[in-house]
Amino acid sequence: MQIKKFDSGATRDAAPKVDYEGHLSPLALEAYGEYMHEMRKMADGSLRDSDNWQKGIPLFSYQKSLIRHAFCAWRLWRGWSVQKELIGGVMQKPTLKIALCGILFNAMGLLHEIVKEEQGANHANAA
Repeated sequence: MQIKKFDSGATRDAAPKVDYEGHLSPLALEAYGEYMHEMRKMADGSLRDSDNWQKGIPLFSYQKSLIRHAFCAWRLWRGWSVQKELIGGVMQKPTLKIALCGILFNAMGLLHEIVKEEQGANHANAA
């Protein structure tokens, strides 16, 4: 095992680690967080909890929604119009940014459920 020593004398394990800071975009994560906050608004004006999705959504539901959002993003990318949909409790036309956030939500939801299943999800905070 390699040890990294700093000028201050502090030391750290120098083994390769997952570089979340390098792999993730703060701009994309911020846009996604804003999207998720907006999507908490229900048509009746109430707010669902931010982690409501962790209660469990069937894989087929994530998949169908993922394809709808991907189709919407594709149409927008190609310059075609899209239909209005419920966004933040209001019927409006999605933007490419909103469609991409919808893709992220469904892809991460699918991944969450798959990883949860792989890990057995047998602990109290499995959500």
